[in-house]
Amino acid sequence: MSCQYLVALVGDYKPSVPAHQAIPIALNLAAAHHGVSIEAKWIHTSQIRRAEDEFAPYHGIWCVPASPYENTLGALEAIRFAREQQVPFLGTCGGFQHALMEYAKNVLGMANTDHAELDPGSSHPLIAALSCSLVEVEADVILEPESLMHKSYGTTRIREQYRCGYGPNPEHENALFAEEFCVTARDAGGQVRGGELRGHPFFVGTLFQPERRALNGELPPLVREFVGVLTKVH
Repeated sequence: MSCQYLVALVGDYKPSVPAHQAIPIALNLAAAHHGVSIEAKWIHTSQIRRAEDEFAPYHGIWCVPASPYENTLGALEAIRFAREQQVPFLGTCGGFQHALMEYAKNVLGMANTDHAELDPGSSHPLIAALSCSLVEVEADVILEPESLMHKSYGTTRIREQYRCGYGPNPEHENALFAEEFCVTARDAGGQVRGGELRGHPFFVGTLFQPERRALNGELPPLVREFVGVLTKVH
């Protein structure tokens, strides 16, 4: 019998969201690839209170698209737990945006961790509206050589799908990515599209939604790597 691993899907599940449809398929494809069993559980952010108690049983945490979440602080708590406890973490679209907010607040001590979607009145938000919306857009992404993303895809240039209107504000880029969190994915114009946390087994975030490849029956490389790492860590 194959080993079974638990993955927490942090976010507010909506059956109409393509990424939410794709995520269980992607995890099943990755599990089959590695010869293991994955049990994925959706964790609505309204349920999150104390991360140390609620996420201790999980081998991996995925903060999923379709934010804003009902409980922003709950999502940030789950991300903090994954970062501090070295739990393999994947954040896609809104999940990446919130991973940056958590890191900016709890590691860098930045006073401004506003998200423009949550606080439209913020003059210099950490997460700002993209100059060009990426809702239902497919675009090229350039990966940093030797990064986890590069290792996953086996190439430095990929093409992925988006459903995203917000991303890291270029005004804060130098401060936000000055230490362990580094940019490992950019678009053709140099804008940030993904990043990784150094010194962590797997802490990766993307503005694009790699899971959507699974809707076409394709194993998403980044999900394959995420599952591969969590099986090795535990």
